[in-house]
Amino acid sequence: MYRAMDWLVRRSIQLGSDHFTKGCIKDEVEELLFARNKDLFTELDLVFFDTTSIYFEGNGGQEIGKRGHSKDSRPDLPQMVVGAILDGRGRPVCCEMWPGNVTDVTTLLPVVGRLTGRFGIRSLCIVADRGMVRKDTIEKLESNELDLRYILGVRMRKLNIFKDQNFTIDDSFVEVTPPRLRSSDPSPLRVSEPTVDGKRYIICYNEEQARKDSHDREAIVESLREKLRESDKNLVGNMGYRKYLAQRGADQFVIDEDKVKDEARFDGIWILTTNMSSPAPDIARHYKELWMVEDVFRSVRTVLHTRPIYHHNDGSIRGHVFCSFLALMLLKELESRLAERGQSYEWQDIKRDLAALQQIEVAMNDEPMTLRTELRGCCNEVLKAAGVAVPQRVQIR
Repeated sequence: MYRAMDWLVRRSIQLGSDHFTKGCIKDEVEELLFARNKDLFTELDLVFFDTTSIYFEGNGGQEIGKRGHSKDSRPDLPQMVVGAILDGRGRPVCCEMWPGNVTDVTTLLPVVGRLTGRFGIRSLCIVADRGMVRKDTIEKLESNELDLRYILGVRMRKLNIFKDQNFTIDDSFVEVTPPRLRSSDPSPLRVSEPTVDGKRYIICYNEEQARKDSHDREAIVESLREKLRESDKNLVGNMGYRKYLAQRGADQFVIDEDKVKDEARFDGIWILTTNMSSPAPDIARHYKELWMVEDVFRSVRTVLHTRPIYHHNDGSIRGHVFCSFLALMLLKELESRLAERGQSYEWQDIKRDLAALQQIEVAMNDEPMTLRTELRGCCNEVLKAAGVAVPQRVQIR
């Protein structure tokens, strides 16, 4: 199994001047799967891209295991960075892997170049978080060389141009999705489209997120008040606390009430920037769908159990992560087929019911027979969706 994982990333070849851009068997598998599943109308004109970090229990191979910004809050361990690319319908297309000290900004442009070359894309729109893209990267995205469209999102508090402005949620905000009537309904969303210094911005407001932001801040401040009664010094190193603190004197800290009040202005609000001319509600819907990539990473972490990773060489590590990605593609394909039949099941329920399906070999009067156990729960529907014929309860061999 280890040799097979190593084989998946063998024959790496350089595909251009960027040292992050290499090709291997893994890439061929992704391209063949994409070609196998596409039809006459398949286009990759909208893709979602995000990255996460995966840490190692061991040393993390020869080169890929490096220390960097850990999204798992484990900066003490070596890690790798994994990027996932999904199409507009939420289906995984490919994954990319880098050493753990590579920044999100560094990964985007090589990914864009590889997508256009590997999958024959003529027109591409990248949907990503603004935090992974800096000014020079945006200029590159807008250049004639790439001719790409993009939708980038960021929380309002992180854009200096809006820090001193107050926005009232009034009639200028257009309702994209109404308040929920059922829990399965999409979260509410309203948008406005101001122009600041000649540049188009799309302001998105989610009232559910606003309530959550307010609740989280109140919980932090209340906890902060309790801890200030005990000790000041232990709070300074905590980023969640530090932004609400003001220093008075050499060793005394108090809650910065003005900062707490100022933060409330940004509850539930984020800003989109784009070079597309589509209506603001359409832009907001596309960005909102970025949760599909986050859902992919949650699946990799919880459902597929990618960690722990104990391998000692880069090839086995990359192959290990890619096997999780292939498993994720199978999971998403099964979910898609079930959805076409109007069905939806939890993955843990599917595994439980499939594991309960057994075949037993017996002999009656010296005649060999095979007996099948009963189909439990969703087992029958899952097998039908996968195109697997269910054997008869009793088979005479």
